[in-house]
This record gives sequence, structure tokens and C-alpha cells, in this order.
Amino acid sequence: MSSFFSKFFKFGSQNMAIDLGTANTLVYVQDRGIVLNEPSVVAIETLNGIKRVKAVGDDAKLMMGKTPDSIEAIRPMRDGVIADIEIAEEMIKHFIRKVHGKKSLFRYPEIVICVPSGSTSVERRAIRDAASNAGASEVFLILEPMAAAIGADMPVTEPVGSMVVDIGGGTTEVAVLSLRGLAYTTSVRTGGDKMDEAIVSYVRRHHNLLIGDATAERIKKGYGIATAPEDGVGETINIKGRDLVNGVPKEITINQAHVADALSEPIGAIVEGVRIALENTAPELAADIVDQGIVLTGGGALIRGLDEYLREETGLPVSIAEDPLSCVALGTGRAMEDPMYRGVLMTA
Repeated sequence: MSSFFSKFFKFGSQNMAIDLGTANTLVYVQDRGIVLNEPSVVAIETLNGIKRVKAVGDDAKLMMGKTPDSIEAIRPMRDGVIADIEIAEEMIKHFIRKVHGKKSLFRYPEIVICVPSGSTSVERRAIRDAASNAGASEVFLILEPMAAAIGADMPVTEPVGSMVVDIGGGTTEVAVLSLRGLAYTTSVRTGGDKMDEAIVSYVRRHHNLLIGDATAERIKKGYGIATAPEDGVGETINIKGRDLVNGVPKEITINQAHVADALSEPIGAIVEGVRIALENTAPELAADIVDQGIVLTGGGALIRGLDEYLREETGLPVSIAEDPLSCVALGTGRAMEDPMYRGVLMTA
């Protein structure tokens, strides 16, 4: 009898793959591809002591740093794992509803979610529970570097060593893959967020100006560069913020060389992670990496000149995946659809 019911529930249900990122959440639906890509932000409004969700995703992100006392914009993910389980659950529910529309009464889909390779079993269970409570009948997990490599069309199933560096918002995953498994993996808790923080503290230290995370992120996306420009200046950038000396809003000008200087520490941490992974790679796999090179995925791969900088530091060929921002979501989706990759999914 139960099998009849499970078939009945599965009938018409669409399995989903979710890339639950620190910065953005992407949802991939079977046979439809990526259908949603929104910031991982939830705005919570407290009225008479009762909390309710006011906005999720794009709308909530616009509120970050600009909310009154009664509203709080929260990012439930920190360093690639769930920091606030209740809010993360609300966020996953919201995204599932948004994808399925109102007619999700008889739908209990299978959901595949990616987790950082360095996450603990407790953190993984939190992600699984959040998805189960949001309405998934079965939850599978896939390691983020694995998903990124599948999404970047790397030869994951073959006995060939390949290296992927996935620079996300909260973590940078460095992994050497071969035969559907991770031969070596390291998770550096440095990513886009740390770069934003580095820009905030640089501007504060050198110009006595306080800027918000949203402004720092805009600078990183528009002008972020891994090494100082050849002329030592690059483009100039106007930033507005609060002057820490007089306490009034003011505008200053910095240039790309300053941004490169600010980003040198987080980028250095990423390069160090790559170096440690290379030192710990088995010699036969290392020989393959010399030919195959390193593939960069994730939002951090879009920082200008990062591939060249890594090439200089490691002496290996470095390439950027075709669509670095959606690699992990595509890979998670492919792992769900294609029986060839089924072996990489884990039950938590």
C-alpha cells in the first residue's frame, strides 16, 4: 500500500537540486535546468513580538544594511553552512514554493543539496533537516567541489586526476578528483565575504571612511583585481560612506591598485589552500594535473587576473569554467539526473 502512495506522491513531482550558497541560492529542476537564482537573504519583521518573513531573495537583499528596528535582514548561511536553521528552513520553503507554484499539494520531491567538503556531520544534518522540514521526501547530499567539477564538464568519472578550485561566498573548496571521488580536498574558509570585509577594513584603515558590505561588494564586482594594474593605478572609483572623524557622510576616490592591495590577503589565503592541496596530491594524480591544469569555478573566479595570478604562483595551466556562477547548481542537477553520477550522492 505504501508503495502505491509513494508512487502517487512521486507522480508529477519534480526532483530538485539546490545549491544552497552563502551568497546566492540556485534551484535546478529536473528536465528544466536552473529556474531560480536569488541571494540567500531573508528579511524578518517583528510585530508585537511575533516574527514573520517579510521578504526573501532579491527583495530582501535590497534591504540589507537599510532596515528599521522592526525588520532584520539575515543571511542564514555563513561559511557555506547553516548558521540559523529556522530561517534557512523558511528560505528553502520559500524557494521551493516559488519554483513549484501554488499547486504543490501532492508534491514531495527528492532534493539534492550540495555541502562544503569541510562541513561537519552536525552541519550536514542541519542542512538535511531543513530540507526535510521544507517538504522533501528524500534528501541527498553532494560535496560542493564534486558538483562544481561535474558542472564544469571535467572528466570526473575517468581515472584522470583533475583539480577544481571553487571560490564561493563563504568558502573556497580546493579538490583533486578522480574516479567519482575526492582524492584530496581542503576547504578554506575564505571567499567572497572575506574579500568584502577586507575592502571595508582597508577603506576604514586608510581613509577613515566606514562603508557597508553592499558597497564593498559592488567595488569587488566592478573593480576587483588580483594583482595591481600595470600602470600602478588602474581605474578610479568613487565611494560614499560615513566619515569616522566628523561622523558625516562623505565621498572619496580610490583606485584599482588600492583594491588589489585590500584583496591581497584573502587571495593569498586561497592560493595557500591550492598550494597545500598540490603538496598533498599523490604523484600520479599530480602528473595529470600538470596536463589538465586547474579549473576555477564560483563567483570568486570572476575576479580579474586571478587565473593569471594562480598560474604565476603554481606554474600550472589555469582556466575559468564556462559559467562559473552556476557550475555547482548545474553539477548538482546533473548528478541527480544522470545515473552515471549517481554514485557521488550521499545520504546524510
